[in-house]
Amino acid sequence: MDKNQQGIQYMQEGKWEEAAKIFMEAIDENPEDAVSYINFGNVLSAVGDGERALKFFLKAIELDENAGVAYYSVGNLLFEKEQFDEAKNMFEKAMQKGIDHGDNYFMLGISLMQLEQGKLALPYLQRATELNPQDAEAAFQYGLCLAQLELIDEAIKQLQHCIELDEEHADAHYNLGVAYAFKEDVQKALDHFNRALDIQPDHMLAGYGKKMIEKQS
Repeated sequence: MDKNQQGIQYMQEGKWEEAAKIFMEAIDENPEDAVSYINFGNVLSAVGDGERALKFFLKAIELDENAGVAYYSVGNLLFEKEQFDEAKNMFEKAMQKGIDHGDNYFMLGISLMQLEQGKLALPYLQRATELNPQDAEAAFQYGLCLAQLELIDEAIKQLQHCIELDEEHADAHYNLGVAYAFKEDVQKALDHFNRALDIQPDHMLAGYGKKMIEKQS
């Protein structure tokens, strides 16, 4: 087993110090290998040292401009810092460099939603749900994007799928309540607002939605 494989095994076991040590050894032995920098960056990121992690990911890109995983990792760090435009660019770059997994499409879609570019986000969130059909959060965000674009029936399908995967997803119930209120299905709207409040009693938006429905009926 080479040092990178051994380090990844340590990471999977939660042995962060051992993983960091062996990745540093791999970097010392082969300072031109981008993979070791990515792996060490992943350890730093996992233990909350995003600033140092960023330097290692950028060094990996400097060594190998086709290191798609490094662009994805930089994108995540920028997203956490709420630098959504820069994050979007990195996720796009990762895609161009061959990263074709659901998480990258998801993060690209979410970045675009944060930039209020729902129409652009939609196909990426759709692709994320296709690649990760058991991911409740992907279904939720795709449903939210559809709802924002007033594609209500399609939004309801995705939000229903979300709660099939995660019955305790309070925000999905709340947004289903909003969608059914939009369709003037008062009982279903109320049911979902109540369910959101059962799960999260301090869900202010669900409480407000419930009050609005009760006033009208």
